[in-house]
Amino acid sequence: MKRDVGAELDVEITAPTTLEFQIAVAPQSGVEITESLSFVLDGKEIPSGDIKEIAGEHGNRIHTLEVAKGNLKVSYSASVVGQADPPPLRDIDFSTYLRPSRYAEADKFFGFAATEFGDLADTATILEKVSSWVGSRLNYVPGSSDPIDGAADTLLAGEGVCRDYAHLVVALLRAVNVPARLVSVYAPGCQPMDFHAVAEAFVDGQWRVVDATLLAPRQCLVRIATGRDAADTAWLDNHKGAITVNNMTVTATVDGDLPRDSIDQLVSIQ
Repeated sequence: MKRDVGAELDVEITAPTTLEFQIAVAPQSGVEITESLSFVLDGKEIPSGDIKEIAGEHGNRIHTLEVAKGNLKVSYSASVVGQADPPPLRDIDFSTYLRPSRYAEADKFFGFAATEFGDLADTATILEKVSSWVGSRLNYVPGSSDPIDGAADTLLAGEGVCRDYAHLVVALLRAVNVPARLVSVYAPGCQPMDFHAVAEAFVDGQWRVVDATLLAPRQCLVRIATGRDAADTAWLDNHKGAITVNNMTVTATVDGDLPRDSIDQLVSIQ
């Protein structure tokens, strides 16, 4: 499978700052990536030596740079070929991804999740039921949530966007003792097209992807960043100064037809 993905960002910097971008595809065993990344400030390309790439967990790649006041244009493109090997399993993951986190407050859901899903012993069934439950309870409404909203806020509001769906899935799974985490992805077929967020849960000896929005087939997702929640996977972080995102365009396509997906299938990010 060949997937072509990319992002074009237009950021107005009104006070000097340090920016961190997580838009580059995470390297994975079994996958070949051909990519390009450029940063242009007021029409002049920033030298690669002024851009630092920080290697995070799970292959996360953070590109950080200090920028003066001006207009910054960021361009990223990648071709991804192959099928990724299953993500490695680490003992620390089974601890980290059972704990409550900033946006996936599992401790607020212990009683509720036990009532709804506590009688299900098979983790694959729990995965399907939680995904179906969240997908049927929430309405996908662009712009309906705030960046600081967590899973509890989303449940009360009854609506949200992809990251809100993923946070609620992650919180509910952790609350019934299933390790779960959030993954930012490029998602061919996603409408509306954007950086997409999905959940990933440890089921039957592998990390399996869950997308309660059903906005894109899981079989062709491309991993960008993996972490506890959106605090670890944000595509842009701003430190010190002030910025305005003027425009963002995300692209993600796959050669040939999009694969069919079904909520009862166990799927891993490829």
